[in-house]
Amino acid sequence: MLGGYLFGSLLFAKYFGYLFTKQDITRDSIDGNPGAANAFHNGGFWCGCLTLCADLMKGFLPVFFYQKIAADCPPIGLAFVLAAPVVGHAFSVFHRFHGGKGIAVSFGCLLGLFPDLRPALILAVVFLLFSLVGRISPHYYRTLVTYIVTVFLMPVLIHDFRVAMGFFLIAGIVVWKLFVSTEEKGKCEVRIGWRS
Repeated sequence: MLGGYLFGSLLFAKYFGYLFTKQDITRDSIDGNPGAANAFHNGGFWCGCLTLCADLMKGFLPVFFYQKIAADCPPIGLAFVLAAPVVGHAFSVFHRFHGGKGIAVSFGCLLGLFPDLRPALILAVVFLLFSLVGRISPHYYRTLVTYIVTVFLMPVLIHDFRVAMGFFLIAGIVVWKLFVSTEEKGKCEVRIGWRS
């Protein structure tokens, strides 16, 4: 859990931003979020790609290795290990407890449950549903609705209390970070994808 938190606290968007642009790419962004979207937008293609891969990996590795080595640990431990990298990303110990929303990291954490990819697929399908079919915009509301809906779907579709509890913690962090975000929220709009 501690390793996941510390690994999650590494804000790769800032590091790769300095590498490619010699400046903090989050400073001039709309929301100040040290995530993949701002890395792509303000740092360029390679900065964005490296940030996305690193953010996925910092969620994936702690969860994946925990499952391999934690046979004697309490079963509920998995829920906290799932959430730890997202907590680190959102409240980074290396950046005065400021950080990002944790969207890419949360996907990485769910992918860390490999070979069971169902939790990650559920989150991805709900995101796609609200992006392509019932299109919710702007992105702020789409993300908010996606995580709230997935909290309810996870225990129904994945009959593993540890995973459902872990995602509940992840979603709580992401939703909180969305609420306190300085980005322009705008008006929520819902459209049918194939008609717009």
